[in-house]
Amino acid sequence: MSPEKRATVVATTVATILTIVKFAIGVASGSVAVLASAIDSLLDTLISIFNFFAIKKSEERADENFHYGKGKVQAIAGVIEGTIITISGFYIIYVAIEKSIHGTSTALLSPAIWVMILSIIVTFALVKYLLHVAKETDNLVIKSDALHYQTDLWSNGVILLALGVVHYTGWEIVDAIFGFGIGIYIIYSAYDIIKEGILILLDHALDRDMVEKIEKIIASHKEVNGFHWLKTRTDGTTNFIEFHLVLQPNIYLIEAHRISDMIEDEIMALEPNKPWIITPHYDPFDDSEINNYMATKK
Repeated sequence: MSPEKRATVVATTVATILTIVKFAIGVASGSVAVLASAIDSLLDTLISIFNFFAIKKSEERADENFHYGKGKVQAIAGVIEGTIITISGFYIIYVAIEKSIHGTSTALLSPAIWVMILSIIVTFALVKYLLHVAKETDNLVIKSDALHYQTDLWSNGVILLALGVVHYTGWEIVDAIFGFGIGIYIIYSAYDIIKEGILILLDHALDRDMVEKIEKIIASHKEVNGFHWLKTRTDGTTNFIEFHLVLQPNIYLIEAHRISDMIEDEIMALEPNKPWIITPHYDPFDDSEINNYMATKK
């Protein structure tokens, strides 16, 4: 089993246990904050299960129908995950508003506080593990999962604070206010996940810093007279690059390949743990203006 799939299995197991415990205490105590956390953990479980199959599908090799593989499944998963997180945030806000209107009281405060302490400890350990896997694999799904559980860590801390205030002051409105704030924070945290997934689906270029490093590598070779039409994108796992390389008109093909091989090796060294697909095109002269003109005619 790959590190990415193992990470989703661990996340699913942890989220399932926390969901059961939080739901039991949340329903029994009547705390909006704890119930919100339970709903969030339930969504964590469903998302982690979905992520497992998304990663499994994205790891499938390219075939005659999918020449570039299925890496973008991760981006689709990220968008879906972010959307579900957003919906859960709106639901938590709705429940918080209802409590503030009807003024229901919170019971079983001590068990609820201990449940949230346990949740913080377990979630912290899970976040550290997911961040480690995300750093090793640079997998969008795992990065999204890690970000999601980081928001859980903060929201659990806020919930614990809210329960403490209610316990010592009896101000029930604090539970509703904190629940409302958590809902807003959850919606805000989902934005980056959705944005990154959409940008990948739209073939957004690599980060500007990375593109500049690639340009510098290509231009640094003395045999290269110029380059143009540099295009970059990623599917979340693999980086794709193509460019037109201007070389001497009378150069041998084997020499052109030697030059491009050196360039490709240097580019791939920028992120050695990530697969690269680099496609150079050899030009005997700079035909960028002609290419640009033809592109506008399509």
